[in-house]
Amino acid sequence: MLSQFAAQNSLLIVILAMVTGGGLFYALAYPYLSGDAKIEKRKAAIAERKRVGRAADKAADAGARRKQIADSLKELEAKQKSKKLTLETKLQQTGLDISRQQFMIYSAIGAVLFAVIIFVATGNPLFAVAGLPIGGLGIPNWVIFFLRKRRINKFVAELPNAMDVIVRGIKAGLPLGDCLRIIANEASDPVKTEFRMIVEAQSLGLSLGESVERLTERVPVTEANFFSIVINIQSKSGGNLSEALGNLSRVLRERKKMRGKVTAMSMEAKASAAIIGALPFIVGVLVYVSTPSYMELLFTTTTGKIVIGVSLFWMFIGLMAMRKMIQFDI
Repeated sequence: MLSQFAAQNSLLIVILAMVTGGGLFYALAYPYLSGDAKIEKRKAAIAERKRVGRAADKAADAGARRKQIADSLKELEAKQKSKKLTLETKLQQTGLDISRQQFMIYSAIGAVLFAVIIFVATGNPLFAVAGLPIGGLGIPNWVIFFLRKRRINKFVAELPNAMDVIVRGIKAGLPLGDCLRIIANEASDPVKTEFRMIVEAQSLGLSLGESVERLTERVPVTEANFFSIVINIQSKSGGNLSEALGNLSRVLRERKKMRGKVTAMSMEAKASAAIIGALPFIVGVLVYVSTPSYMELLFTTTTGKIVIGVSLFWMFIGLMAMRKMIQFDI
């Protein structure tokens, strides 16, 4: 009985060993014998090639997009260089609602008034004649430069908020045209005025790209160029406009922060330049108060007036040099 049971156990062990060996053989050797391993390797190689191809396509698309952006920048720069900045364009950039003829009339009146003031102050008609171009050309052009720069700075400060309005509107499902109309109605000037011109240009039949390109003519700054490029590329080749404008808004805000840091770091140099520029006038007033007869020679004699004129000229040159040294473009 025991020998029969042992024989059955031995047979069972042999069967189990054969099944186990067959299973191991099937698991390990059969894929190589049947070609399944080669198929799996081939599938893995095909998948890897597809992955590499997709990565290459993405890199090619990114490179093509960068090239398109660079080409658009070059095209805009070429257009801006080829276009001459006329007086009408300058007046439009200042936000003043006056024509070229009105500006000429105001300049002529300013020249006459400035010449009269100089003649009354000096009593010399030659100085009055020399003051005509200053009052007719220098002061009006300086006023245009000041108003133009102030308006452009306001536009640059408000533009990121306008970009955020467009991004939120697009994410909420609004068309781009409705977002532009919201900015044209609710934003603060000068962004409100400029976007209203974009909307009005579209209503006259111009495309969105052409309407936005006119913005770069009215506001010739890098920020407006960036906005025009993003809109033109999106209208031509498509893409996620909300993501692009969101990135642009962040870039503009970072540029604003950097500009503030540079201004803060250059305040010491600006204060030094202001003190150096004011020092001759302060010393002159103090000397005149203490000894008037000593200072009156500068105003009563021809030599003294020439000395004052030459000194003011060289002082102006020095102030412009210091101003150039403490100005930074970002």
